[in-house]
Amino acid sequence: MAVTENTSANRKIRYAIVGVGSFAQTYAMPAFEHTKNSELVALVSNDPAKQQELGKQYDIQHTYSYEEYENCLNSGEIDAVYIALPNHMHREYAIRAANAGIHVLCEKPMAVTVDECKSMIQAAQDNNIKLMIAYRLHLEEANLQAVETVQSGKIGEPRIFNSVFTQQTVEGNIRLEKDKGGGTLDDIGIYCINAARYLFQDEPIAVFATSASNGEDRFSEVDEMTSVILRFPGDRLAAFTSSFNGGKVATYQVIGTKGDLRVDSAYGTETITHTLTIDGEKQERSFGPHDQLAAEFIYFSDCILQDKEPEPSGQEGLIDVQIIRALYRSIETGGFVELDISKRQQRPTAEQTIAVLP
Repeated sequence: MAVTENTSANRKIRYAIVGVGSFAQTYAMPAFEHTKNSELVALVSNDPAKQQELGKQYDIQHTYSYEEYENCLNSGEIDAVYIALPNHMHREYAIRAANAGIHVLCEKPMAVTVDECKSMIQAAQDNNIKLMIAYRLHLEEANLQAVETVQSGKIGEPRIFNSVFTQQTVEGNIRLEKDKGGGTLDDIGIYCINAARYLFQDEPIAVFATSASNGEDRFSEVDEMTSVILRFPGDRLAAFTSSFNGGKVATYQVIGTKGDLRVDSAYGTETITHTLTIDGEKQERSFGPHDQLAAEFIYFSDCILQDKEPEPSGQEGLIDVQIIRALYRSIETGGFVELDISKRQQRPTAEQTIAVLP
């Protein structure tokens, strides 16, 4: 039964988490304690030990293997799934949920290919279910305030975006497996792409990328690092480097004709810092950590209950994957790749801020 048929004010959206890797265990599962409109009622995993341990820890009565996924979807126990599977599995599990009338919150990147993204969007439309891609920063105060600052005109006309997002990824990590959708662009570069888009409030018209590796075995399938240039309308440029072999850095800077805004720890869950510089005068502001996954569940559940379309929609996820695939083509060809992307009518704004204590 579709949840929108029940208009009870105290209705909670019942979730199954599909895929209980480290991210889901560390951030998603504890987040439900910080929501009033969402509850975790089921797990889907092929690890019996995880099922037992996590089921006991969170008092979850319903656990399923991947082979039992259809049973979960048709059980009547859930209203929505949170898909935290490897990237190459997103499409299949999202479409199966949609076909069963179950709403879908899917981790980013939305999928590996453009066609996979489009098929997910079509399945959501055909089955009249909500599809949201888990862009947690679209609800996060510091990044939304950065959008407000840039759009306010304080730094003048925004002309340049620069970002660095690096981390150490150890051998054996699924992010280093190409056939499972791994790689720096898909895993962390997507944050830089998405930030450039919501800060410039536009879509790139041409992209260029080049990659490099130091020869270590862990980079036999994916590149160690990739540097990117995105050309936006109005002759604005965005550039970033993403790497699986660097110290922990997550920063971006927007430079305008009058000043600049630097955001440190921009893509993480810890304290985020703004440094606004205008005419040599610096102003600093810090934003404390929040439970960003709780905010996602609160927002998505509200979209379901109020029959509203999520802002980080399937279309938002599709655009980032279109850009990522074009960047891979650029790496192969050694040149710029032109893009023709329809502009989004809806962008994240400060009105979407959901601040939940960690």
